[in-house]
Amino acid sequence: MSSEKKRHAEIVGAGIGGLTAAAALAQRGWSVRVHEAAPDLRAFGAGIYIWGNGLKVLKAIGAHDEAVVGAHVGAVFETRDHLDQVMEDIPINRPGSGQLITILREQLIRSLVNTCRRSGVEIVTGSLVTGATPEGEVILKDGSRHKADLVVASDGIGSLVRESLGLLQYRVPLQYGATRMLIKRDDKDLPNPADLDKYIEYFSGTRRILYTPSSKTDLYVALCCEDADKAAAAVPINQALWTESFPQLANLIKRFANSGRWDSFDVVRLKSWSSGRVAIIGDAAHAMPPYLGQGGGCALMNGLSVAVAADAGSQNIPEALVQWEAKERPITEHTQQTAHMMGAMNNWPDTVRSDVLKIVGRSEELGMARMKTALHVPTGASDERSDLKLTISSVSA
Repeated sequence: MSSEKKRHAEIVGAGIGGLTAAAALAQRGWSVRVHEAAPDLRAFGAGIYIWGNGLKVLKAIGAHDEAVVGAHVGAVFETRDHLDQVMEDIPINRPGSGQLITILREQLIRSLVNTCRRSGVEIVTGSLVTGATPEGEVILKDGSRHKADLVVASDGIGSLVRESLGLLQYRVPLQYGATRMLIKRDDKDLPNPADLDKYIEYFSGTRRILYTPSSKTDLYVALCCEDADKAAAAVPINQALWTESFPQLANLIKRFANSGRWDSFDVVRLKSWSSGRVAIIGDAAHAMPPYLGQGGGCALMNGLSVAVAADAGSQNIPEALVQWEAKERPITEHTQQTAHMMGAMNNWPDTVRSDVLKIVGRSEELGMARMKTALHVPTGASDERSDLKLTISSVSA
């Protein structure tokens, strides 16, 4: 048996990226402690898209089977214009196409937490980390410090660890956002019953509605608009206003009640993803608008890849993190830039947007650029295509 000292990691933030990194490190023999500032581990009530790249990560760390129980597996993602006409449709979950499931965000977090606990990770709630040092210390609000071989910060878009290290290059508000909510599904939500199991994004002027079944009983809805569109951004939802923009969705809109939370979109870019023994991942490093549904996917990929890199390069963690960033940053920034570019159509006239998207939908080159991340094989994950099987008996179709 090796007498080598057990390596230790301090993880900041019990979100998707932080928990993935924690599980992956613990499974490689590290001792791991996760600090979560909130008093509990509950996630905001919404759905989440997990494409093939994210599914591969979940398989690699052993969280997949629990995460996909009851998931929704649609056959197509459609975008529709102000006349409710299909501008483009993206086939999914078929041979040769991208894989996609939707689940509740709370279910994903629960599966990651359970995976961490099975792997021996210590999770401490109500533990606010206010900064870190390149030498591998995390600094808590009470002034105490914890030393580690590796620190991974996944503490969100307002990351205190990132700020303490001066790594931010820019954070740009996109002046656009969404009210997200989770409601129960109803057979009368859409005019055509054949559409109920599809993923559909509806456009009207500068507003969008994203319709996302997330289980047999749960529906995730995002109402997107400009920050300056105060009436549309208000919570509770102005049902009359949204019905005027989307009359075909009147039955759905009238069920929104008082639920929902408004969030504005930002893009974050760092000078570097690491400083000494500290790595930054998730929204803290590469926040992006949600138009590709890959914010969580990139957090999963970079949570796993930083663990792989640090474990392989444990004799020189700072250099291992530099090499990790060089390898992983290009695919993440491709995703971020593509998502940002897709947001440009928010302000196009309806007829122009409709005509352009109908052309884009027929472009194989543009389609592959948009699907590049979904088809990517993450570092540390297998290239097997068995993800699509999922345990179909427990998945809604």
